[in-house]
Amino acid sequence: MAEAPSVVDASTFQWPLRVYWEDTDAGGIVFYANYLKFFERSRTEWLRSLGVEQHRLRESTGGMFVVTQTSVRYLRPARLDDELIVTARLTEKGRASLIIQQSALLKSERTELSLENPGENQFSDGPPLGKLAPSGGSELRVAKSVGATLICEGTIRIGWVDAASLKPARIPANILDRLEAKT
Repeated sequence: MAEAPSVVDASTFQWPLRVYWEDTDAGGIVFYANYLKFFERSRTEWLRSLGVEQHRLRESTGGMFVVTQTSVRYLRPARLDDELIVTARLTEKGRASLIIQQSALLKSERTELSLENPGENQFSDGPPLGKLAPSGGSELRVAKSVGATLICEGTIRIGWVDAASLKPARIPANILDRLEAKT
């Protein structure tokens, strides 16, 4: 999807994502493990939005983030071609790890019909076959609203490690400062 990321509020990051064939199982439903991939993409883009590019970070500091724990709850399936919104929100910050709350939401459009002049006459019978048309000079208006339904949520703990030894280390102060400024 070509849309840019957005921030819902100061603490929740959103990343748009479309479901492709490669994401689904034989039944056309998103394979459960792929939600972890979706969460990874959103976390990576969230960090990038804070100016933290993981490849450059590894080169400049010798450290990197790794996933140390996940907890995922599946509520509803997503299917081929669905548009999702995947979020990331920092909920806990330590010296060596971060806990991030994530969710996948199914983006949906709802169409609502309304009359421009609701105080005037409602609908009257129109052409044959019972087709309805506005009467009394009212105009029929179509409004679309975009909503989202929670389909999957999870809590992900990422830890900072030395890239060479994979031993835990402290998150660099400049990264913690960037996180502090955004939470």
